[in-house]
Amino acid sequence: MCVFCYPELEPKQRVRMSNEYCMFLQLEDAQSKGGQLEGAGLIVPRQHRETVFDLTKEEWMATYDLLQDVKDYLDRNHQPQGYNLGWNCGEVGGQHIFHAHFHVIPRYKDEPLTGKGIRYLFKGSMNRREVTE
Repeated sequence: MCVFCYPELEPKQRVRMSNEYCMFLQLEDAQSKGGQLEGAGLIVPRQHRETVFDLTKEEWMATYDLLQDVKDYLDRNHQPQGYNLGWNCGEVGGQHIFHAHFHVIPRYKDEPLTGKGIRYLFKGSMNRREVTE
């Protein structure tokens, strides 16, 4: 059974807000002030969709609408100075749970990796591909 289709399967996971097509889920640890992933959560479609490419137009729009509400909530309760937003698609893309989920990660100016965005991991020398002919 899928922990995003049935959020109650993960005892530390909470539905913080939702609309007709999607939910914003957070683990309890995300509420800890100063924690590594303070405020972070996921927007997931209510219907099981394997990746973002499988979302309906209605689910896309509902994700957008919920993201605006989530940002208001996080700004009020956690006061981040920035955000990283993203989807992992497929095993090679880093997806570990095969139900589409949109990461909403607040960023704070006192983090050791302040100013490092999503591309930071991919641009490093550790991620260079072997050139083959």
